[in-house]
Amino acid sequence: MKADLHLHTTASDGRLSPKEIVLKAAQLGLDVIAITDHDSVGGIQSALEAAKSFPRLLVIPGIEISTYMPQGEMHILGYFIDYLDPEFNRALEELRNSRYERGCKMVAKLADLGIDIEWERVLTLASGGTIGRPHIAQAMLERGYIASLPEAFTNYIGNGGIAYVKRKKVTPSEAVELIIKANGLPFIAHPADIENLDTFIYQLKQAGIAGLEVYYPKYSQNKIARLEALAIKYGIITSGGSDYHGLDNNIGANMGSVDLPQDAIEQFISLAEQKGW
Repeated sequence: MKADLHLHTTASDGRLSPKEIVLKAAQLGLDVIAITDHDSVGGIQSALEAAKSFPRLLVIPGIEISTYMPQGEMHILGYFIDYLDPEFNRALEELRNSRYERGCKMVAKLADLGIDIEWERVLTLASGGTIGRPHIAQAMLERGYIASLPEAFTNYIGNGGIAYVKRKKVTPSEAVELIIKANGLPFIAHPADIENLDTFIYQLKQAGIAGLEVYYPKYSQNKIARLEALAIKYGIITSGGSDYHGLDNNIGANMGSVDLPQDAIEQFISLAEQKGW
């Protein structure tokens, strides 16, 4: 069984539509995928519809929520969520609105720096999905202000960049609570570089965290072994995925390129079944 449990679509900041993601996954011979857009479930329904043409492919409704902690950001993945839950969708709408407002402010700061990009172009690039910094970076690239998408993050709109703007975020515990209320399984995304990770896992275990994203692009065997040990220590399971965006911005890797151990996939599916999915 082959799985990729971290994929982004045009519902947030991915390049491919949900239908295209499903088609690509089927072409790659994947058996299980998760749609995990940033603060959005807008791509799930169309992905599930597309998956009807590929009965051997399991598409899991998911989410990736950006959260705030004193040391910076922590992203929480949610799997097997009830993506139609009204309360869950109201909370996500607030987060998407904060992304929209942050995007407007970033474009204004860039204009003050002599980098003139049109907000309407950013909206067009987002294609009706959640506004993300990659859309701003793409608009900058099109106008010739940068030579590559990573340059936008390094010099301008990345954390600490001269045009960076903070936005509203929930705490990790609040994100875990939101996912659990939507009948989902919360996981800590790409955790290897989080400071005091052991302490945070302990705290989030009390909140109901289900697992860690252990298998992730460019993670060394030493990092993977450390994360596997932490999962065992706290009695949680492991997941993994490519964090595929389809964009040249140093985010993620090619779809299906991260190998998930068979037992990790089986435990992942088994836990969902125990929860009644």
